[in-house]
Amino acid sequence: MSRDSGFDHHITIFSPAGKLYQVEYAIKCAQTTSGLTSVAVRGRDSCVLVTQKKVPDRLVDPSSVTNLYKVTDYLAVLMTGAPADCKTQATRLRYEASEFKFQYGYAMPVASLAKRVGDICQVYTQRASLRALAAICIIAAVDDEKGPQLFKVDPAGHYFPYFATAAGAKESEATNFLEKKVDELKDYDADAVVRCGISALQSVLNADFKASEIEAMVIAGKARCHVLSDEEIDAHLNVLAETDA
Repeated sequence: MSRDSGFDHHITIFSPAGKLYQVEYAIKCAQTTSGLTSVAVRGRDSCVLVTQKKVPDRLVDPSSVTNLYKVTDYLAVLMTGAPADCKTQATRLRYEASEFKFQYGYAMPVASLAKRVGDICQVYTQRASLRALAAICIIAAVDDEKGPQLFKVDPAGHYFPYFATAAGAKESEATNFLEKKVDELKDYDADAVVRCGISALQSVLNADFKASEIEAMVIAGKARCHVLSDEEIDAHLNVLAETDA
């Protein structure tokens, strides 16, 4: 029998190897359960969130299927993981952002929101009466002082700022692709950032996407969060195809 067997029954019990298995299972579930890969990229004056879009059933209205959520008019989150947990977490982000604005009179900074959500996720790892949510959040906004900002929060409560990041089934492959571009990202405008995100997905999944198979959101300058239409995505796909030709 394994030395660590039986230590994954409760979220509050450390194994002899110093691991919390239920937290690790939650992270693994968030990465693999949806089968999707998500990418976020930060440019000179904008951020883009890009992910696959898979409609589970032909009878489902495609417009109701999304992993991109507006938290406020100028802050958005890309959720990856179990669909129900993702929606619950997105709702909590909206609550925290609106509560902050009500109390202090100005919009919640993206770094403060990431810290708050990370703290909540970390509390879920301390109590046996709670279950860690199988959802990875990538939060994006253009900060008034620091410019474009990307934060990634995992089920354990870790949160870090990124120049570019990925989550989901092909996370490591997408991260390797983005690492090769990291020195160029600071010079990218909004269009270049979108194309970088789409090309990362195409490269790691080795697929030529249709516009309906991708969803993307751009947060640029002082403009509101903008979800790209199929026509806008198609235009970017055509530019990428011409560049590769």
